[in-house]
Amino acid sequence: MMTYRHGIDNLSSVDALLQGKRLGLITNPTGLSSDFRSDIEILHERYDLCRLYAPEHGVRGDKQAGAYVGDEVDEATGVPVISMFGHDGKMALDGIDCVLYDIQDVGLRFYTYIYVLEKAMRACAEAKIPLVVLDRADPLGLSVVRGTMIDSRFDSGVGGCGLPSRYGMTSAEFARYINGEYHIGCELYASPCMGLTRGMLFPDTGTPWVQPSPNIPTFDSAVCYEGTVYFEGTNVSEGRGTTRPFEMIGAPWMKNDVVAEALRAEHFPGVLIRPVYFTPTFSKYAGELCRGVQLHVTDPAAYDGFTVGLFLLQTIRELHPDDFRFLGEKTFFIDHLAGNDLIRRGLYDAEQKKRDAEALTLFERRTEKYHLYS
Repeated sequence: MMTYRHGIDNLSSVDALLQGKRLGLITNPTGLSSDFRSDIEILHERYDLCRLYAPEHGVRGDKQAGAYVGDEVDEATGVPVISMFGHDGKMALDGIDCVLYDIQDVGLRFYTYIYVLEKAMRACAEAKIPLVVLDRADPLGLSVVRGTMIDSRFDSGVGGCGLPSRYGMTSAEFARYINGEYHIGCELYASPCMGLTRGMLFPDTGTPWVQPSPNIPTFDSAVCYEGTVYFEGTNVSEGRGTTRPFEMIGAPWMKNDVVAEALRAEHFPGVLIRPVYFTPTFSKYAGELCRGVQLHVTDPAAYDGFTVGLFLLQTIRELHPDDFRFLGEKTFFIDHLAGNDLIRRGLYDAEQKKRDAEALTLFERRTEKYHLYS
């Protein structure tokens, strides 16, 4: 098998397109080559890198979730950094001939970077300049598609583009999908990964984990995030402010021994569960002792994070009717994360799961033609 390499290691595939062009780059700390060189430095040395674009958390990853990201100058290269969140929501492309995108995704609908890519594609289509995706492996692999299908009524910054919870595509494949299905009209190119197959999980790439955002510090946290993300829409801590966000969830009022036992009784494959105690340093219950559970993933290929997350949510809700609540009043964040209001309303039943399963199958068939890897 060919050794795995990122798209940034495969620049020869797009070199003719980049030579002599004034380039803009959308990136963050995950934009590293296989020998751990920053894509910013590589492109600055080889080409005319004129501008950096900062997504959530900034190009150097120095901003927490939701923190303001402003315009600045990159200290290492002197290249101007433009926030993707300013300028009246428009991407500043004046003086740029081509945009590159290089950010590690986690393959889940509620992770925001793919919508940064969508925004960039639409801006490039309007400006009539090409966009190149320097591709990276999906840490969760490309062979599993599951979860809820998003209802367009609940489209938001944490969900859209007709995606299921776990969509089984790399960033470049996602870009090809939305360009084709949503008729964006972007002049789109990809520098594909080398040695990537659809069945590979992140450990199979042999690449060290670089956290794509402050609260996905490990591969295990990305695996657990598929199901524990829903606690972001509740008054249960999703583990932010600890060293194990999304692997641990809890609250001061939780009956954690009872919750852990209920989970164990289901015999979910690929995971071990234990009750834990933690005190977040920020976010929900900062400085308060929380009683919670920790998910120890022993086999990420067998682990179904979506099913475990929903069971955990329902169990905590039923055991704590006086304490548990969803965050929101007229609108609820959980609905945007779930892509529907059925989970919050307790209506996500077997019939709805069957409808979602049929829709997932159709989604897989529709996206096959956009695949770059087999």
